[in-house]
Amino acid sequence: MSTENLPQSPEQPARKPRVALVFGGRSSEHGISMVTAGAVLSAIDRTKYDVLPIGITREGRWVLTADAPERMAITDRRTPEVGDLAEATDGGVLLPVDPANREVVYSEPGSVPKALGEVDVVFPMLHGPYGEDGTLQGLLELSGVPYVGSGVLASAVGQDKEYMKRVFTSFGLKVGPYLVIRPREWKRDESAARKRIVEFAGEHGWPLFVKPARAGSSIGITKVDDLSGLDEAIATAQVHDPKILVEAALRGRELEVGVLEFEDGPRASVPAEIPPAGTHAYYDFEAKYIDSTPGIVPAPLTGQETAEIQALAVDAFEAASCEGLVRADFFLTEDGDFVINEINTMPGFTPISMYPQMWQATGVSYPDLIDRLIQAALNRSTGLR
Repeated sequence: MSTENLPQSPEQPARKPRVALVFGGRSSEHGISMVTAGAVLSAIDRTKYDVLPIGITREGRWVLTADAPERMAITDRRTPEVGDLAEATDGGVLLPVDPANREVVYSEPGSVPKALGEVDVVFPMLHGPYGEDGTLQGLLELSGVPYVGSGVLASAVGQDKEYMKRVFTSFGLKVGPYLVIRPREWKRDESAARKRIVEFAGEHGWPLFVKPARAGSSIGITKVDDLSGLDEAIATAQVHDPKILVEAALRGRELEVGVLEFEDGPRASVPAEIPPAGTHAYYDFEAKYIDSTPGIVPAPLTGQETAEIQALAVDAFEAASCEGLVRADFFLTEDGDFVINEINTMPGFTPISMYPQMWQATGVSYPDLIDRLIQAALNRSTGLR
C-alpha cells in the first residue's frame, strides 16, 4: 500500500542542547565564580543553547537562580552572592545519579519533586575547592553528564599547587623554589615548621610569598618582606587552606598564556604580560578584580620567546592531562628562563579576565570561545578516556 497520499506528521524541531551553568560554591572564590558566570550568561548563544542557571550557596546548597547576569557583577567593590539570586529559600536542585538519566529535579520540603528536564552538558564556572578541584568533576562522572573542562585528576592536580609543581618537574618543566607546610606538621610542632620557612628564606632570600596551597584568584596570598610579617601571613593563608605553600620571589616578567583544545589538539594563544601592579605590592585580588589592573595583550616578546612560551604552555596542559582549557602562568626571569608558576584549569571568564582577552587577540571571540568549549564537552564522553 502506498503511503504517498497519507497525511505526513510534521517534523519536530531539534531540541537545543541544554547547558547547566553551575557557579558560586563553598570556596572563598564564591563571588568571583558568580562574576564569571554572569559574563558567560550574557554572551552564550541563546539561539543555539537552552541555559539553566544553578547556583551553589556558600553552605553547599544547590539552588535555581534568576537568569540575571546584570545582578552578578562587582558592585561598590563587593562581589555578588548566590543567595541574593536564589528563586527560593528552602528548595534545592538535585542532579541525576543514574548515567541513563540526565533529568534534573527541583525539590522543596513537603512538596512533590519537580522535573526540570534533561541536561546535556554542565558548564562548571566554580573556582577553588569543592568545584574546580575534581570534586564536582567526580560527581558528574558518576552521573554520566558531560562537562566543560578537565577531568578529575587534572582538576585535582591543577588545584593543589604542590602536586602541580611535582608533576611539572617530573615532565622537565622549570618551577621556582618552594616549600610546603602540611597541616599535620603545623599542628605537631609550629616552631619547627616556622624554622623551616626561616631557613628557606635564608637560602633564597626575602621577600617570600605565603599562600594557600589549594586556592586561587590570588586570595589569601601575602608578600612577606621580613621575619616580622611571617606569622600574620601564615595565619592569613590558613584561613583558606590548612596546607600552605611558601615560594621564593622570582625576579622577572610575569606572563600568561591561554591553552584551548581544538579538534587536532591543544593550541596556545598569544601571550599576555601582567605589568607591575602600581599601588599594589603584587598582582593580588584587589589588583586583579577590584581595580582591574590591565594586562598587555599581546605581550611584547620576540618571535622566538613567544613560540617558546606557547610550547611550554601546551606541554604543561599535556603534563597534567588537562582537557578543554587552561591558563598557564609563567615568569621570564632576568636570566632569560621561562619558569612556570601554575596553571588554572578553570580560569576567570570575567570581561576583564586575561584568558578571554588572550583568545580575543588570537582570533577567537568571547562567544565563540564559549561555544567551542561547550561543543568539545558534548563531543567527549565521560568515564575513562
